[in-house]
Amino acid sequence: MLMPFPAPRAFRSCTASDLLWHGVAIVVCLLAGSLLGWYSDRFWVIGADSYGMVGLIVFSYIGSALSSRRGLSFAKTDLLTTAFVSILFWFLLTSAVLVLSKRYFSRTYLLGAFMVALLWQALQLRLQKPNRYRLALIPGGLADALPGLGSIDWQILDTPRFVQVEAVMKDPYHTSDPQWRRFVAEQSLRGIPMLHVAAVYEGLTGRVSLEHHSEAFLEGWRLPVLYPHIKRLTDICAVLLSLPLGLPLMLLVALLVRLDSKGSVLFWQERVGQGGTSFRMVKFRTMGVDAEKEGSRFARSNDDRITRVGRISRKFRLDELPQFWNVLHGEMSIIGPRREQAGFAEQFSKQIPLYPYRHMVKPGLTGWAQVHHGYAAGADETTEKLTYDLYYMKHLSLWLDMLIVFKTLKTIFTGFGAR
Repeated sequence: MLMPFPAPRAFRSCTASDLLWHGVAIVVCLLAGSLLGWYSDRFWVIGADSYGMVGLIVFSYIGSALSSRRGLSFAKTDLLTTAFVSILFWFLLTSAVLVLSKRYFSRTYLLGAFMVALLWQALQLRLQKPNRYRLALIPGGLADALPGLGSIDWQILDTPRFVQVEAVMKDPYHTSDPQWRRFVAEQSLRGIPMLHVAAVYEGLTGRVSLEHHSEAFLEGWRLPVLYPHIKRLTDICAVLLSLPLGLPLMLLVALLVRLDSKGSVLFWQERVGQGGTSFRMVKFRTMGVDAEKEGSRFARSNDDRITRVGRISRKFRLDELPQFWNVLHGEMSIIGPRREQAGFAEQFSKQIPLYPYRHMVKPGLTGWAQVHHGYAAGADETTEKLTYDLYYMKHLSLWLDMLIVFKTLKTIFTGFGAR
């Protein structure tokens, strides 16, 4: 029986020393807040009026520590990013609870606790080395693409022979030789797990192998029951909270678009959404008014159809700000696969296996594929982006969405993948 792949970035199970480390960290977080807020005796000596805030800080630290471990189970994540995103999320949640409850609290106290928690957990992740697996690899098929990936001691087996490893990996589609089949059976009798190379490839690259999931993808995946509703509520709150900053920015971009070239400020186009249904997506116009008079086509690097303002707004994703309307309307989410033009979606559905499955979730302003691959122009690049989209769907969760948000901010500041 093929076993699931244990993420190579996952750490050992929690030990007594880990509990002691985090216990000391919680005490230091509370003391740091008191030291920074020494001028307020309400927080230097913990009293009845501060129990609520202190309890929330303890809760936030524990939640962030657990979330960091969960975040490291995803592919293409690093230690510091995971710790920062996790701690920031939980302390922002604590701040929101304190503000909504209208209880008195110290912002200095919260800031001090946040900084100590970040430094403490980052130090622990640096000192505590992740597992380095020793894996045996039976050559053939997708297995040939694995050597060199990840911090793994690869043992490539040229002939069936016994090696001391944690697991043996094989591609069932290319392991039909009787000698290898007998070898696999012998390893199983020794208690050595058998890993599917597709699962290992997915855990190391953040992508799904289309070849190995063409028949079984839907059998092992179902849309979570509760999280889509949480995600919808989060989308609405995020859009509404961003309006004080977003509206002035959108007005500025709209003015620049109007001054830069003739034509409408907004551009409406039919896109394919969840379930394959069509909707009208809105964005700021970035091309000339006659850009698609000869039909739709992918944007190229240095495309002469793009206006001066359009080139800047595309680079920093400012042209997509009006899509907050589509998010509020329920046609899109903030995070999901890229929304594709109806004509291209129909074309790719015929050319690329599994392509229609990306429509099982709402398209998004950003997503796992967008932050790792960027813009796709053509069937080949779209196929590669699909491998990221399917990974996102299989691992759909709050923790993965948090990582995507952080990576998106990095993408916006660097202009990665824009055309």
